[in-house]
Amino acid sequence: MTTTTMDEEKLFAARLHAARSRPYLATALFALHTVESRRVPTMAVDRHWRCYVSPAFVDRTPVEELAGAWVHEVSHLLRDHHGRSDRFAAKHELTGPAERLRMNIAADLEINDDIFGDGLARPDGVVEPSMLSLSEGKLMEEYLREFRLGPCTDAFAWLDCGSGADGLDREWELGPDGAHGLSDEERDTVRFRVAQGINASPGTVPRAWKRWAEEAFHPPQPWRELLGAAVRSAVSSPGVGEDYTYGRPSRRSTSLPGVVMPSLRRRPPRVFVIVDTSASVSDAELGSAILEIAAIVRTTGGRRDLVSVLSCDAAAHVTQPLCRAEGIPLVGGGGTDLRAGFVKAVRGSHRPDVIVALTDGHTPWPDAKPSCRTVVGLFPRPSASPDENDPDYEPVLPPAWARVVGIG
Repeated sequence: MTTTTMDEEKLFAARLHAARSRPYLATALFALHTVESRRVPTMAVDRHWRCYVSPAFVDRTPVEELAGAWVHEVSHLLRDHHGRSDRFAAKHELTGPAERLRMNIAADLEINDDIFGDGLARPDGVVEPSMLSLSEGKLMEEYLREFRLGPCTDAFAWLDCGSGADGLDREWELGPDGAHGLSDEERDTVRFRVAQGINASPGTVPRAWKRWAEEAFHPPQPWRELLGAAVRSAVSSPGVGEDYTYGRPSRRSTSLPGVVMPSLRRRPPRVFVIVDTSASVSDAELGSAILEIAAIVRTTGGRRDLVSVLSCDAAAHVTQPLCRAEGIPLVGGGGTDLRAGFVKAVRGSHRPDVIVALTDGHTPWPDAKPSCRTVVGLFPRPSASPDENDPDYEPVLPPAWARVVGIG
């Protein structure tokens, strides 16, 4: 039995072909360090930018298809599939190799719908959205919500693109202490240069890569996901949006002849947003508040009529039912006392189910917990921020009954 040796000349010729076909990816392609491995079926990458290559795969695969495999593997790393898989698994409490295989397949679906052609041949065994009766142009997270492992995916059980694709470390990987891995700073530099090349490229670049490049320059902030999760958790908690009605008597009335009991009705939750408009909040932070209000509307199912906005400094100003996020008047500029905003929220004609306060935290807080759930979006500030009137002033921390999320 003979052992196939790595044909490095052919492997690197394929990388050069990939760089010529996709010049905007050249920096990333040449940043990969290759490692010969007979434990991978084709090619695989780890999160440290090492590329593990099967000598047998190189021997039997034409150069044009090898070039496509190069682009496929580096796409996993550029699009941060390992980090996104870890976050998706933690958020949805997914564990085990089977779920990671599903993430690998979903990541491949995101990549394979537009990277081939124009000089890159499609390797054998590539999984595409149409094979699972799915539409093209979606992200890995979207595909993960649309399919499960089963007979339709049995043909792809052999897939293994490494921890760089699904976040699960393999025994055959060199790990964080192995040789030739890139540091966090080096990886960020590679991504930035690739994004810069895509944005500056006069030629045609696939839409998915253009979208990625825009996000690489303006990455989504983790706090935005956290704030959205906090609001979603608040509006979906037991008791929120529930009320009693006699319009439909309770089924328990049958056990009490002559007594009509009300039933519990679920209604859409009402959200009251208090925006700190004091002089200590910058225009940029107020702009962020507008973006968060738009995200909160999406959290409530797009019902603008269920979201009210109140600007507040030392006094509560006019409550504004939300029509358009860009049309919200944020009035203020004086001192800060959000207690007035909380009082106006809970004493209004429509009692809120959730109060969201967007503030820098330099405010007194209500002594008692409001009758509804509270989420505080906190703009970053030093722990002690002296003002000209009181150099020993320290902001009061948000109360324990509020869910606090740092913004920015």
